[in-house]
Amino acid sequence: MSAVRIHVPRDSAAVSVGADQVAEAIVVAAGKAKVGIELVRNGSRGMFWREPLVEVTTANGRIAYGPVQPADVPGLFAADFLHGGAHALRLGKVDELPFLKRQTRLTFARVGVTDPLSLHDYETHGGLAGLRKALTMAPSAIVDEVVASGLRGRGGAGFPAGIKWRTVLGASADQKYVACNADEGDSGTFSDRMVMEGDPYLLLEGMAIAGLATGASEGYVYLRSEYPDARVVLTTAIDRARAAGWLGRSLLGSGKPFDVHLRLGAGAYICGEETAMLESLEGRRGIVRQKPPLPALQGLWGKPTVVNNVMTLAAAPWILQHGGAAYAAYGVGRSKGTLPFQLAGNVKHGGLVEVPFGITLRELLYDYGGGTASGRPIRAVQVGGPLGAYLPASKFDLVLDYEAFAQGGGMIGHGGIVVFDDRVDMRAMARYAMEFCVAESCGKCTPCRIGSTRGVEVIDRMRGERRQQQEALLRDLCDTMASASLCAMGGLTPMPVLSALDQFPEDFAKD
Repeated sequence: MSAVRIHVPRDSAAVSVGADQVAEAIVVAAGKAKVGIELVRNGSRGMFWREPLVEVTTANGRIAYGPVQPADVPGLFAADFLHGGAHALRLGKVDELPFLKRQTRLTFARVGVTDPLSLHDYETHGGLAGLRKALTMAPSAIVDEVVASGLRGRGGAGFPAGIKWRTVLGASADQKYVACNADEGDSGTFSDRMVMEGDPYLLLEGMAIAGLATGASEGYVYLRSEYPDARVVLTTAIDRARAAGWLGRSLLGSGKPFDVHLRLGAGAYICGEETAMLESLEGRRGIVRQKPPLPALQGLWGKPTVVNNVMTLAAAPWILQHGGAAYAAYGVGRSKGTLPFQLAGNVKHGGLVEVPFGITLRELLYDYGGGTASGRPIRAVQVGGPLGAYLPASKFDLVLDYEAFAQGGGMIGHGGIVVFDDRVDMRAMARYAMEFCVAESCGKCTPCRIGSTRGVEVIDRMRGERRQQQEALLRDLCDTMASASLCAMGGLTPMPVLSALDQFPEDFAKD
């Protein structure tokens, strides 16, 4: 009798709620029952309210059970869950679960399906197809496919990735680099982490494709130090990929070199900004650089550098495998392809939803998120991280594409969505935005460094008869920060402050 394959996620979110203990309990129970099992520690499916989610491979497909706790394991074995038996925690076939079935998983097609560190699993499930195709193409042809795809930077700025790659390709230098910004620090974001922990070879393949497209022979992953599990997985994946010839002096035996190195950040939010990240990679304090020169021309150690975040690079293998036109067929307007939106905060069904651009905020919040975890009305939603606008219910029908969302007063950013119910104090949230900037500013420019400190003070003074005077002063201060800050840290801090002030004025009228 062949061993039964059981999947228990190794994803940080699942581990934080007991996945390791569940895996151990399954091994112990299988030993007592004298049945053979093959335990696979896969990535998370992104249904965090169901974690730890256990999947069993049966003759009828993969059957999910969750959320499973160690105490549930003996009962699962008694219910014959190894063959998909009935149990109170049985959810049914994974592919038929509504939360997953309605998604369009291009980037996340393997996450939760495979063993993240298995070279065999990766290749069997379509891995390396994009890289193999890229190895047959001229660099300019690779860039043309990315341009045709309409892929824009998924880190928040939304700059066309193909144009950035074309700039690096056209630059003359004896050395070029690919720098992956994996310093995922925005509130409510975790898609980068899920890929690095659940499908790390995808990122490495995307970086190798970027290297082939631009003439870069070395890549660096700048990983936030708060991701220790991702560090372990990525380190192992790089070592195994290098040993298998997927990285190194000769990519897949082609004679073309590309290698990847992993570097850790030190917990500074500002290093999510590309030039501050480059400073940190070079061993200096993470402080924003003046632009120009652009990193595409003078980046890491003064050499032309592709700087993209994890999601941007992870989209490249699919684009090369299926073609830029196929990717551009998804989405709306100038927002092409899919984006993994992340639902967090006071939401009933928190997790990851990968869908094409064009969905509304309301659909994400209610059709996928199920409303608030508290059962109370949603009052505000912050989209785009701690520098994103706070949006009221009247704006929930905004279409999620870069331009339409910007016209509605918001920004999509990295796709993080944080939900608040009707008990939230929006004045306190506005104050927090300024306070966050105080803590995370690199200090290089005065509007950001001093403006955020003054902003906290002004909000604290917005009481009584002087409230209108202080509001005028706050708006003037926000205008200065938005217009004169050196980077988006100070330039975007006014967005959550002003959105709270404009959309929820009653919270500022309280004494």
